[in-house]
Amino acid sequence: MRRLIRICCALAGGFCSLVFMGFGQAVAEVAAVEAAAISSNDWRVVWSDDFEGHALDRTKWQPEVGCWGGGNNERQCYTDRPQNIQVENGVLRLVARKGRFTGPLLPEGMAGAPGGKKWQPYTSGKISTRGLAAYKYGRFSARMKLPEGQGTWPAFWMLPESSVYGDWPFSGELDIMEAVNLETPCDDCPGGVERRTSGALHFGGSPPDNTYLFLKTSGERDVGPSGEWRVYSVEWAEGMIQWLVDEKVFMRIESEAWHTKSPEAEGRPDAPFDQPFHLLLNLAVGGNLAEKSNAGGFDPAAFPAELLVDWVRIEQCSSAPETGLPCLSRQVWEGVPEGPWEVMAR
Repeated sequence: MRRLIRICCALAGGFCSLVFMGFGQAVAEVAAVEAAAISSNDWRVVWSDDFEGHALDRTKWQPEVGCWGGGNNERQCYTDRPQNIQVENGVLRLVARKGRFTGPLLPEGMAGAPGGKKWQPYTSGKISTRGLAAYKYGRFSARMKLPEGQGTWPAFWMLPESSVYGDWPFSGELDIMEAVNLETPCDDCPGGVERRTSGALHFGGSPPDNTYLFLKTSGERDVGPSGEWRVYSVEWAEGMIQWLVDEKVFMRIESEAWHTKSPEAEGRPDAPFDQPFHLLLNLAVGGNLAEKSNAGGFDPAAFPAELLVDWVRIEQCSSAPETGLPCLSRQVWEGVPEGPWEVMAR
């Protein structure tokens, strides 16, 4: 509620008549103020990549090389090879394909790296802006077409540039878009076919005291994310993060719902999501989420698979880059994020 009041005041130029009342009435009050306020959605591009040329721009991205499985029992080694990371015709292609590969267990920059060698039966691509571009607050977007098949797991996400509050998950993780097993049979999906994507926020303390909130899109379109280009975004402002697909909000989380158990966060109500984060893109092969969802298991026939990316953009709020609040989309959203899917599945 405090964040709704804060946004209400920001949009109305400081005026806010909202008082503490029932949640439904509060939402109506916010909607009324939003309708009266002058538009302030002045996002300004501060970083972008349209993937022009014939190779990955190493001034903007660095590939990750490692075979550890992401902590999720994934089946791939990420490599820095053209077989897995390609740029052509204005599109980035992260390609997952079958083929035994031996590489470093842990990627550069990870504690304990390289940690010896490991082999995996698949290879794929993963890139990040770590050390090259990191921002606190803004709008982070990518236009993508996703792979399909049981065992595919594409992701567009964010990690802290510096672990101010400690290692994962003390310093947080923000998942802009994830999808698993698109176009496979799904008992609880519209039409019986998996066409949903999701967003998530990870936080808390050392496992098993870590947790996360997430939500899936409705999946009600006739054409799924593997059949058309869509824009996946988060708008991240002081004390609030909201997730969008093609400009439509499908989840919103306020800082009262997240936390970190780091002692460094004392007196910082928005921690750990009050520090600069960098971007990541990857296509995982199998793993816990993919192989425990939908029909379950892993289908080798789904590979090779590609995550296609048309462009990536980072924007900041011109009128208030220090908070980002005036630029947030003003859509009314009355949903509720869900808790860990592992708990829900028990």
